[in-house]
Amino acid sequence: MSIINTQGLSKHYGSVKALDALDLSLEAGEPIALIGPNGAGKTTLLSLLCGFIRPSAGAAQVLGENVGSRALSGKLSALPQDAHLDPRFSVQRQLGLFARLQGMKSSDAKREVQRVLDTVQLTDSASKKPGELSHGMRKRVSLAQALIGKPELILLDEPTAGIDPPNVKIIRDLVRNESKNATFIISSHNLDELEKLCGSVVYLSEGKLVEYGPIEATSDDGFLTVRLPSVPEEQFIRECRKLSGVLDVQRQAQGDYLIKQTEGHAVDQALLSLLAKNGWRYRHLIKGRSLEERLYG
Repeated sequence: MSIINTQGLSKHYGSVKALDALDLSLEAGEPIALIGPNGAGKTTLLSLLCGFIRPSAGAAQVLGENVGSRALSGKLSALPQDAHLDPRFSVQRQLGLFARLQGMKSSDAKREVQRVLDTVQLTDSASKKPGELSHGMRKRVSLAQALIGKPELILLDEPTAGIDPPNVKIIRDLVRNESKNATFIISSHNLDELEKLCGSVVYLSEGKLVEYGPIEATSDDGFLTVRLPSVPEEQFIRECRKLSGVLDVQRQAQGDYLIKQTEGHAVDQALLSLLAKNGWRYRHLIKGRSLEERLYG
């Protein structure tokens, strides 16, 4: 099922082209990563899809409806990066208002608030005001708002920015679980997190589409990436280069080593034997390059 289609979608601010003639078609299913450098057009695209702003040119359809259509009410939701809660009212009252705005009766709204708070693991915080919650908990309340009504498509703009690891894990697990019922599009600079969550990636730069495809590129067979928390770097590179089929080894960020291998040659077993022989522990070994290395390397 197609969830998003754009045809020449553009948004200009004077001479600045925030989004430039974007043609894109996305299908329902696993979470989709939306990435790119600052100013790439990510937030502009999400805002256009929600109908918050109007395009300068082109058109877009969400779930088969034109953007801004009333038919999308309850089917499309979003969590903007700068979303704020009203400090004057309790979490329960605010979420109840959002549920009522979707047309729910009072009794149904109360049940829905209970459901979404249980989903984000904040049932005990229903009576609290936002000022009594941590930043991570407030972010989860905002996510609860995006889940009201069980929408089919959920747009998340930097959902884990600036929050602590426990809250990041809760949000990650929540997205995994809710992906059975809805499609998520997640904009973030945290590529490691996106690789754990998403099945495909949309890469924008300067308002244009650079790449759209699966997270695990099938054309990346010529590489292995291994993360080694602590090894003698020069010795590892020297010994790894001696393995049959290895063409080169390069040290990357976060303790990753990118191994270029002869295409069609299986180096992984020999690499694991080398690590075991020297007592070197590895954190993970993946076929291909990391998303960061593929796009920015």
